[in-house]
Amino acid sequence: MTDSNAARYPLLAIPHIQLHGTVDDMMYARFKEQLAGVPANGPIVVSLTTLGGDPEMARAMGDSIRLLREYTGREALFLGKVAVYSAGATFMSAFPVENRFLTRNSRLMIHERSMTSTLQLSGPLNTIPPVLKAKLNEIADSIRIQEEGFADLVRGSQVTLDELKRRAPDNWYIEANEARDLGLVLDVI
Repeated sequence: MTDSNAARYPLLAIPHIQLHGTVDDMMYARFKEQLAGVPANGPIVVSLTTLGGDPEMARAMGDSIRLLREYTGREALFLGKVAVYSAGATFMSAFPVENRFLTRNSRLMIHERSMTSTLQLSGPLNTIPPVLKAKLNEIADSIRIQEEGFADLVRGSQVTLDELKRRAPDNWYIEANEARDLGLVLDVI
C-alpha cells in the first residue's frame, strides 16, 4: 500500500465522529454528542479504535447509524483505526461492507459473546425450574443476538456465516489487508 491509496478516499481524512477507548455508556454519550454536530448534508465518517466493551452499546450506536441511513438516505462511512476488537466489530457490522475501511496495520478481532454468571438454587423444588428456564432463555436469546450481528458483519463479504461461527470461539484476529481480501471492508488506507 502507498499513500496514494488514501487519496482515493478524501472524506476519510477528517472523520466527523471520532471514537476511541472502551465501548460503554460514555462512548455512546460521546457518539450521540458528536452525531448531533455533524454537517446537515453529505456523507458522515465515523472512526473507531477500541479493544472492545459492551456489545449492547455497540448495537445501540449501530442502530443510530442504520436509522440515519434509512430515514435520511445519508451515507455513513466506517474507518477502523489500529484495533477494532469485539464490540468494535459489532459496531462496524452496522455499516455495509462497501462503506467500511481500515487503516494500514489495523486488526479486527471477532469472538463469541461470553457470559459469567452464578446461579443460586434455593427454595422449594417447584420454584427451581423457572429459574433454570429463565437462565436458558437468556442464553438462547444472547446466541440469537450474536448470530444476527455475525450475519450483519459478513453480509456482502466472502466470509460465510458458518466460517465466522467456526472461527469466533478462538478469537479470530484479521489483519487489515486480509479483511479487505475477504471483503469484510472495502479498502485499506
